[in-house]
Amino acid sequence: MAKNTHDVIVIGAGHNGLTAASYMAKAGLDVVVLEKNEWIGGAAVSRELYPGWKYSNCSYVCSLLRPEIMRDLELYKYGLQIIPYEGSATMMRNGDYYAHYHDHDMTINSIRRHSHKDAEAYERYSRDVLRQCKIIKPLLKMTPPDLTSFKPKDLFGALEFAKHFAAKDELGGLGEKEIYDTIRFYTMSIRDYLDEYFESDITKAHLAGSAIIGTALGPCSPGSAYVLLHHYMGEVDGSVGAWGYSRGGMGSITKAMTGCLNAHGGEVKPDNEVVNVITKNGRAIGVATKKGDEYYAKKIVSNLDVKRTFLKITEESSLPGEFVERVKNFKIRGSSGKLNIALDGLPEFPCIPEGDPGGGGDMHFTETIEEMEGAYDDWKRGEWSRNPYVDMCIPSKSDPTMAAPGKHYMSVFIQYVPFNLANGGWNEERKQEFGRHIVDCIAEFSPNFKDLINHYEVRTPLELDNEVGLTEGNIFQGELTMDQLMFNRPVPGYAQYRTPLKNMYMCSSSTHPGGGVMGAPGANAAREVLIDMNIPQTGNYY
Repeated sequence: MAKNTHDVIVIGAGHNGLTAASYMAKAGLDVVVLEKNEWIGGAAVSRELYPGWKYSNCSYVCSLLRPEIMRDLELYKYGLQIIPYEGSATMMRNGDYYAHYHDHDMTINSIRRHSHKDAEAYERYSRDVLRQCKIIKPLLKMTPPDLTSFKPKDLFGALEFAKHFAAKDELGGLGEKEIYDTIRFYTMSIRDYLDEYFESDITKAHLAGSAIIGTALGPCSPGSAYVLLHHYMGEVDGSVGAWGYSRGGMGSITKAMTGCLNAHGGEVKPDNEVVNVITKNGRAIGVATKKGDEYYAKKIVSNLDVKRTFLKITEESSLPGEFVERVKNFKIRGSSGKLNIALDGLPEFPCIPEGDPGGGGDMHFTETIEEMEGAYDDWKRGEWSRNPYVDMCIPSKSDPTMAAPGKHYMSVFIQYVPFNLANGGWNEERKQEFGRHIVDCIAEFSPNFKDLINHYEVRTPLELDNEVGLTEGNIFQGELTMDQLMFNRPVPGYAQYRTPLKNMYMCSSSTHPGGGVMGAPGANAAREVLIDMNIPQTGNYY
């Protein structure tokens, strides 16, 4: 039986695990990352599953990755390039379309085509959402204080959190009205929020999409407004809320992180699934792998979600009973599916004028909030949505590395798709039926689409669970609702990346500030490990 000793073991080579590992390796620690799959990257991967085409077969766009982390880890030095979106569009069944652009004035003119009132309201909407982004962004890199603790660290941490809600800025800061608005924003549905600004169905439908992607909430569900903010608080090239493609697919992000880790002496070991955390007297001292090997370390950091970490690879008898019950009650519900499609050419979308930048980013065909809520109703019945919300894009239009010359790759993200499919669950036949349904939906807006398809991969929540390790296929590793944010994420009393087991930490998206290819949970967890080991921290992020 092989026996290895390191300073730190990280379980899982997803982007947060690699972020944490890279920061700790840069600080001089001996770090090893153990990954169950033969490939590296978790949900941020690029895979050639059909000859000549490269798929970002899970996550598919880049925005949330913190720029400070990119600078600290020198990811551009290791090959990372982000190509900004030029725009996005929603196609309409009457042959028209609605578009947003990187250029603000173009967006206003686009909105004005559908509603003069909405064009005027968009300025106010943009200002108010930007204010919420400016409040939340500094909190991303903070360790949430324990509000029940009277330790100086937690008392000062609570004051630090609070000051961001009262800080003055170029938008005028937060007065009494703005504080009330902020509290309402965190608990409102996206439908109610958008109704306070806009009158046009298509304006509201286009904007509401960001509030339902990846979550088991509908547009009328309280709390869905915050999910929109979660997607808006990223940036590309200093542009807040912008989105972009990672050249070479999303795997280029984790490839660059692996390059940084290797350059500082760290190592990733693929095909090494951790099946058990080894404990002794209330301490985590090592891990055992499926191969029968054991690895020991001073610190263990899990990049698995909270349920997988404490209900699958940790002995329940070593944990407090109340903690285990809270973990069992943590909401991780699958609601998303995906198609990755190899195309023989560029599909035509007659609704969007040729050359319009709106067709260069994400494209949709949901025209009303009611359609979106209907799609959610199907999910609640255990069915995939008959009229789904799709977030589709063709990265190869901007990134020629994804397909051969003249060929194209399309990514199609779908809401809503249940993990627990009614009437017998998922099997290969129903999986392919679901894929054909999505192809048919897209073909309604593209006359040559089906003729161009060489291959497509269908991914249901079941594949995301079994293959990637996302419980129920939930891309955020836990709902982004107020009861599961900040001080409560993942479990009250354990929101500071530490766990009931001494020397064991969490760095996954189940921790603050949540999901998306952000890197913040990984960087934050690394900071806490370094603090506990009395090792100085450096970098833009800290």
